[in-house]
Amino acid sequence: MSHSSYARMWATAHVALEDLLVDELPSTVPRPQKDRLQIFQGLATFYLKYLQIFRSLEAVYDQVVHPQKRRVVRQVLDGVMGRLLELKNEMVELEFSEFHFFDDVLEDLKLTPEDLEVPIPQYFVREKIRVLRDREKMLAHVLAKGGDLEHEPEISLQTMCVEEAVRVLQVGERARQGRLRARFMREIRQAEEEAAQGQSCTPTDLDPDQAATCIQKVWLGYSTRKRTKQERLEEMIFLGMIPPEQLGPSMALLQAQQVEASRRLVQEEHEAEYQRALVHIKESVVSVEGPDIRETLQEQIRQWFIECRDATGKFPDFPNTEDGGSASIFAQKTPEQVAAELAAKEEEREKKRKSRGKKDKKSGKERKEKKKDKKGKTKGKKGKDDKEEEEKGWKMPPSCFLPTVVEGAKMYKDVWQGRDERQNFLQRFDAQLVREEKRLEVEEEVRVQVDELMRQELKNLKLAVDRDKGKKKKKGKKGSKKKKKKGKKGGKKKKKKEKDLTADRTLEDLYEELVLEGFLIRPKNTRLSAYIGEYSYLGTTLRQADIEPMPSLSDVRQLLALYGVLPLGSQSVHERAPLVKTLLLAGPAGVGKKMLVHALCTETGANLFDLSPGNLTGKYPGRSGLQYLLHMVLKVARQLQPSVIWIGDAEKTFYKKVPKPEKEMEPKRLKKDLPKVLKFIKPEDRVLVVGTSRRPFDADLKMLCKVYRKIILIPRPDYASRLVLWRELLRIGGAQLGPGLDLSSLAKVTDGYTQGHILRAVQAVLVPRRLEQQSSRPLRAAEFIPPLARQDPVFKEEEEAFKMWYSRTPLGKKRTRAAKAVEEEGEAGKVKDKKGRGLREKDKKSKRKGRK
Repeated sequence: MSHSSYARMWATAHVALEDLLVDELPSTVPRPQKDRLQIFQGLATFYLKYLQIFRSLEAVYDQVVHPQKRRVVRQVLDGVMGRLLELKNEMVELEFSEFHFFDDVLEDLKLTPEDLEVPIPQYFVREKIRVLRDREKMLAHVLAKGGDLEHEPEISLQTMCVEEAVRVLQVGERARQGRLRARFMREIRQAEEEAAQGQSCTPTDLDPDQAATCIQKVWLGYSTRKRTKQERLEEMIFLGMIPPEQLGPSMALLQAQQVEASRRLVQEEHEAEYQRALVHIKESVVSVEGPDIRETLQEQIRQWFIECRDATGKFPDFPNTEDGGSASIFAQKTPEQVAAELAAKEEEREKKRKSRGKKDKKSGKERKEKKKDKKGKTKGKKGKDDKEEEEKGWKMPPSCFLPTVVEGAKMYKDVWQGRDERQNFLQRFDAQLVREEKRLEVEEEVRVQVDELMRQELKNLKLAVDRDKGKKKKKGKKGSKKKKKKGKKGGKKKKKKEKDLTADRTLEDLYEELVLEGFLIRPKNTRLSAYIGEYSYLGTTLRQADIEPMPSLSDVRQLLALYGVLPLGSQSVHERAPLVKTLLLAGPAGVGKKMLVHALCTETGANLFDLSPGNLTGKYPGRSGLQYLLHMVLKVARQLQPSVIWIGDAEKTFYKKVPKPEKEMEPKRLKKDLPKVLKFIKPEDRVLVVGTSRRPFDADLKMLCKVYRKIILIPRPDYASRLVLWRELLRIGGAQLGPGLDLSSLAKVTDGYTQGHILRAVQAVLVPRRLEQQSSRPLRAAEFIPPLARQDPVFKEEEEAFKMWYSRTPLGKKRTRAAKAVEEEGEAGKVKDKKGRGLREKDKKSKRKGRK
């Protein structure tokens, strides 16, 4: 695509964003809403619209080569990402469920389930590719230094006696001779058959017309059968019953990929040119315009001194740096207004100081007044209840990201929407805009220097004109400074700082130790899109029938992108979005929990720390050793963020009762220290603790949910996901998907089997020898049944156990209570209707009696 194509895409996204902001920020305050279904549909509509805008802006940011445009797009992109997370959080609190179904909203907006996929920005990894390469080199160097590189497994040799060895050789030799004899006999038999056929064939003379008719009949039959077979195949492909032939990528696709790669190279060149221009243009502005700016500021401030002196009869106080310094003077205000504002601020400060001393006196009076007002409160309860009823309902909470989105949209509208760029065909930076930005920066820097000079000049003027007042003010200022200092000292004593147990060690040293001990591992190169799963099309229908559906694998993939990838990938989003410190992936063995952890690290370029109970066995013994290890992990994770701390078999950390075979492992070592470590993770730390569990019901639920606030239940795949899974795994394995391979039957038969079971069955069948025989012996579904039969599926009892466990989690309990409340409201409404009908019937009967 060209520059103009991405410019149009950017403009279209901003048009949709402006329409959305009109609905998000109405001119009048909206009334509280009470209908939960209407509230959810409104939130879901906002969510889907923001998702489409997010997808467009991500494509624009990835391909636009203009460096200044990319900064505006990035600002709006981060704001839209954060708003998505806020809307998701609101939907979770409204429905008390992590999984939502948007069938009705998708139909209204004319979207497909594919539009629900959360795109992962490419800049998460691309903008720090050099850092990731250096880190990979460092990791490989440490592993080579420690000799812990992966070695080939040693083959154990079995010893046998001489007689057994002779017998094995005899069996092999007899088999070889038998194969040779069979081949010779087959060749002799074929030669005899060919000789017999040659003798029996006698030349016969046929009429040319009969010969032509015979040839035509054979050829027409052959061509008709071939054409019919081809038409049937095309019809089956059109209906989706048979997958189309897997051809290589088209030339157009390859060319588009090459264009995208070349645009990224141009991006880097233009960015380097822009960074050089920032330094050069700033230096020129400082040297050329700096002295004029300094003189102008000094003259303006002196004029302000004189105007305030004439208006109020005294020289004003110079604004503090906290209030903006001299910048607050030139906010298009008169000297009287500026003096009044400064006086009001001083009065507020004095009131705050006085109020601190009166707090203790007021507390006693308030207690007495509370006792006296108890009687009065009972009288005023009715009025308060009426107000509360009016205020009841749901309101959209304030957003941390909407101001950023509005600011970015305004910048686009003011600067870029109508800008003429016909002369800038190569999309290089705009020097005029750079000069304007740098002029403001230089003005701020010069203003700080001028403020210091003018403060001193103002002091000298006050000393010369009002010496007595100047002395008093000095004393007051000294006292206030002392008080401030005392307050600061007291505040420092109250704050508890985390002790640095490794202050004498470098980051490289800690990194090396964690790698050699096996706590910092290399994540597998796996994309989140490789987690195959289909959308659940019956979710809304089942919920309307009061049946809680199991989440689909597509929902799991979206949740991991929202809770893990987006916050870890963007610093600004992580700092202001709803904070997610911990995440628990619970599900049967083989559903891909570990794969999701590795995909999370791959998509964000995060480090992976393994603190599983099995990995902790025998390392850093004792309580002090464990604290030292956790301190090292957290310190390195913060310094090299983003980071993922993975705890496999998370239920073992919170065992109700430790099994006897596992007592030596000490699986509960992290139970007390893990909650303490989580307290030190702040919003600016892009560190996520991810736990995986195949038997969460073995753990103490209260402690487990106290640590893992977000829980994602991963089910076994449904029919649609299994069908897609079979198709993709067979294609990756090199299988030729023909009409004889019934994938629908395979997906139906494998109900209860997980992705791991299906993958092992495919690997067992698609060996190199079987792949070579596909041309002569096509694959059939029956070949995959024996490998599946040797594995135990996920039985219904285990799935019900996961459902029961999830219903006892905090979010599951809230959803159960909400469902009961809705049922009670419905029953109460039915009773009222019955009573109303009964009263109407009584009235009718009484009227009839009166007539008689």
